[in-house]
Amino acid sequence: MNFVFLSPHFPPNYYRFAVALKNHGVNVLGLADEPYDALRPELKASLTEYFRVNNLHNYDELVRALGYFTHRYGKLDRLDSHNEYWLETEARLRTDFNVPGIRRDQIDRVKRKSLMRETFTAAGIRVARGGVVRTLQEAQELIARTGYPLVAKPDIGVGAAATYKIHDENELGSFFETKAAVEYVFEEFVDGQIYTFDGLTDRDGTPVFMNSLVYSAGIMETVLNDDLIYYYTLRDIPPDLVDVGCRTLEAFNVRERFFHFEFFRQAGTGELLALEVNMRPPGGLTTDMFNYACDIDVYNAWASILAGKGFPYPDYTHKYFCCFVGRKDNRSYAHGEQEILAACGDKICHHEPISGVFRAAMGNYGYLVRSPDLDEILSIAKFIQE
Repeated sequence: MNFVFLSPHFPPNYYRFAVALKNHGVNVLGLADEPYDALRPELKASLTEYFRVNNLHNYDELVRALGYFTHRYGKLDRLDSHNEYWLETEARLRTDFNVPGIRRDQIDRVKRKSLMRETFTAAGIRVARGGVVRTLQEAQELIARTGYPLVAKPDIGVGAAATYKIHDENELGSFFETKAAVEYVFEEFVDGQIYTFDGLTDRDGTPVFMNSLVYSAGIMETVLNDDLIYYYTLRDIPPDLVDVGCRTLEAFNVRERFFHFEFFRQAGTGELLALEVNMRPPGGLTTDMFNYACDIDVYNAWASILAGKGFPYPDYTHKYFCCFVGRKDNRSYAHGEQEILAACGDKICHHEPISGVFRAAMGNYGYLVRSPDLDEILSIAKFIQE
């Protein structure tokens, strides 16, 4: 089996996907613009071959690289990066080289928030009131129904980039005077907490691993206000979240890949409203959090499914809550690293600097904490961020 791993060096912990593939006998063909000597040793050892291009945004270079791989190794069986940023590039390459997975004619539905909304609605899953808004008049018509505040976000966008919370008419006018020349989706602001439905499906689209994350604050608010964030895995996923999550999997036909779906649990009513889908693992260290929460190896699980061997952990359980706790360099803290490690002991299962693109949301440094007791998790998170 030949697997093309696009940008295998980023995020830094994703080298484990390449290692797991090699362990299952897969030819891992790396493709990126990073110098080979800059790759970590474990990644180098897992790659059958590495093709460096000058620029990953140059599609002609990528085509030549895949042509070379095809000439040398035969049919390319799979291609992925596990990265939101490269979804469209992957779909185009899969289409041009007849590789299974999300193709060019399917990509808009999992990239455009407006089409996500349509798919959710068709599946009977509630969404916040709103839609694509192109003019000030259209925005005012929506506000007449919803009132302020509103959230404006690019129809195609990653995370909270270029997202705005609009509180009044002055902010609305300023938005239209300065907004980028891209389509925006406007939605009523939902007062509630974000719950995710994450996991991994097999080749038939059956969810073989499921998880849910709860956030201390919304990513949008964290980025806009430069706040600190923590988020943790649940030990028991609420049944209504499993229901809407599985209906979302079916509606988007998610097969043989990780997924990360976001929902609001509305304050007061407790009802779930769909926010968006992401056809990739949750970012940062979250895949490692899955492992610490369940004492499994999701990198191995994914590679096993791709290699046709199925999911290797049918009896897994969420033994622990696992929490990511971020700290930003622009704060002064009551407790230093050594004090944290001494005070929290083996509850700290991992800690490391955070890669640049994640820092606005997650911070400059992150700690992973696990415990079977949620109160203990929350107490440690408060201690770290104090």
